[in-house]
Amino acid sequence: MSIFKIIYWVGIIIEMAIRAPLRKTWKESAKSEQRISATEKVLLGLLALAMFIVPLIYSVTNWLDFANYRLPPSLGWFGAFLLVCALFVFARAHIDLKSNWSPTLEIFANHTLVTNGIYHYIRHPMYASQWLWVIAQILLLQNWLAGPIDLLVFIPFYFLRVQAEEKMMLDRFGDQYRDYMQKTGGIVPKF
Repeated sequence: MSIFKIIYWVGIIIEMAIRAPLRKTWKESAKSEQRISATEKVLLGLLALAMFIVPLIYSVTNWLDFANYRLPPSLGWFGAFLLVCALFVFARAHIDLKSNWSPTLEIFANHTLVTNGIYHYIRHPMYASQWLWVIAQILLLQNWLAGPIDLLVFIPFYFLRVQAEEKMMLDRFGDQYRDYMQKTGGIVPKF
């Protein structure tokens, strides 16, 4: 296995470790509202396929070797840098959200609007981390199937999810969220 594949899988393990403590809290939290659509469920399943299953097949078999491409090593290392950046943003978002985190569109009974930490600068740091991740995946997994597949699935997921999430937050927090939207960028800070 190449060093870039190993870096990718270390990233996956770190991402799972970051999220693990909040999964238990999430499962135990009383939900007052859930807005997960059938389309979102399908896209979440496809994201798991694109981020985990296809890369796993690529990494441990030679079945997808026909679709390999070669990039200069410097681009692979740039992908590793982007992956580290993605993990930092991902971790920061989870630390700041604490018990407000949910893998789907949900509002908890004791839900609060988080505007501190990384959320002081951007409203959607987890999606920002995923944008960094999908680019890193293309550079680390140098295969036309395993590399860009996550990007292809993430694009429709991102536009569907952000629109629904913004609506849910506006419905829940109203003017407080509108003011927050005026002060912060979606995935890139406002300057």
